[in-house]
Amino acid sequence: MRWLDYGVILAYLIGITAFGFRFRDSQKTLKDYFLGGRTTPWWAIAFSIVSAETSTLTVIGTPALSFNGNFGFLQVVFGYLMARIVISVLFLPQYFRGEMFTAYELMLRRFGPNIRKLTAGSFLGLRALAEGVRVFAISIVVSIILGTGELVSEFVIVCLTLLYTFEGGMTAVIWTDVVQMVLYVAGAILSLFVILQQIPGGWDHVVQMAGDANKFQVFDFAFSLTPAFFAKTYTFWAGFFGGCFLTTASHGTEQLMVQRLLSAKSEREARLALFSSWFLILFQFALFLIIGVMLWVYYSDAKLPAPNPPDRIYPKFIWDFLPPGVSGLVIAAILAAAMSNLSAALNSLASTTVMDFIKPADIKPRTDAAYLSLAKKMTVLWCGILFLISLLARNVKSVLEAGLGIASIVYGALLGVFLLGLLTKRTGERAAMIGMSLGLALMLYVKFQTSIAWTWYVLIGSSVTFLTALLASYLVTEKENPLNV
Repeated sequence: MRWLDYGVILAYLIGITAFGFRFRDSQKTLKDYFLGGRTTPWWAIAFSIVSAETSTLTVIGTPALSFNGNFGFLQVVFGYLMARIVISVLFLPQYFRGEMFTAYELMLRRFGPNIRKLTAGSFLGLRALAEGVRVFAISIVVSIILGTGELVSEFVIVCLTLLYTFEGGMTAVIWTDVVQMVLYVAGAILSLFVILQQIPGGWDHVVQMAGDANKFQVFDFAFSLTPAFFAKTYTFWAGFFGGCFLTTASHGTEQLMVQRLLSAKSEREARLALFSSWFLILFQFALFLIIGVMLWVYYSDAKLPAPNPPDRIYPKFIWDFLPPGVSGLVIAAILAAAMSNLSAALNSLASTTVMDFIKPADIKPRTDAAYLSLAKKMTVLWCGILFLISLLARNVKSVLEAGLGIASIVYGALLGVFLLGLLTKRTGERAAMIGMSLGLALMLYVKFQTSIAWTWYVLIGSSVTFLTALLASYLVTEKENPLNV
């Protein structure tokens, strides 16, 4: 009956591509292509934020965390809420002053063109590496379906995502995000009930076994100023502060998320989308962690060896044990998460390339139609780059933590320089560049030469960037920025 599963997956891939393709006629200007014409309702943006914030890394990586551990990852989510408060107060009012296409136009206005290029370039490198890991996550699912590591199917999925992103722009990205999020959450809920039916004793047995093993433990308030403490990934302090700084950076400074907020009709609707997305995130993470615990109970009862790598646990169970048709639907849901995030990444990479590098460098401005054509070409170029990076990402141990770890290296420097722009008046462009450069260099050292957990990366990087630039502002001479009004 595998033909039924393949049929469901194929129907989904064709259907979502056709759905995204239907928005092609509305893409007449750069505002349409990169901001959806600023006509998208807040609730759709909220769904799109969640889709971009989670991706396949969450869908297949989160169950593996609770399978091997407990619910400690939720401590990070509480930091996400504090970050949304900070973004709402500090960042959104600045982004809705005038008409912006990218987050890095704020850096141009506050500091100057050089820091704009440095922050935009940092985003391009960060998003390319992190998204390459996410694209690789698709191959984990595909290899389980086909029983091989063949890249052809992965390539097909990437190309289908490119097709509707190329034609439909940000409008297609957001509305396909809505459909895809509903699909993968519904698939997770469906798989949860199916897994529960496979466990003798049902939910009561799960609660008893998981409770005895402390699987439902959320909080770890242990605190000390020892190296061992900072090497531990999921304590309350690492989770709360790490989650807060990570999300402030990702949602406040990274084009992938800022672009969604800029697509809102107003600052008020952007704020509403931002906060409502947190409740969806909390529900979603809790759902996937519960699935991981249930799979742990199932494997323990059956005395089965856990799949290796751990990220295969959830998709492998789906494919091996769910009824025909149902397993195809849930696998399609996982692919939905992958396509959702990839489409958003392609559009944000293209928008940053065009608006922050190509357009400012043009001596003679092109027509809007010419820029729109160029934006589509950049979308294709970045698709190829992400696919190539995914081929190099095949040795990571955990796709979820690898993606977050890569992002956290750059996020600290980005957040530090954005906070400089928002909270200080004295610091100029040269001091900001000194601070950001040192922050990036330090985080590379922290990543590759220390055992500090990734949850601390953004806090360390942003603090060093901020303080170094503030100190440098007293030592270097600055040119006045005429755009800083």
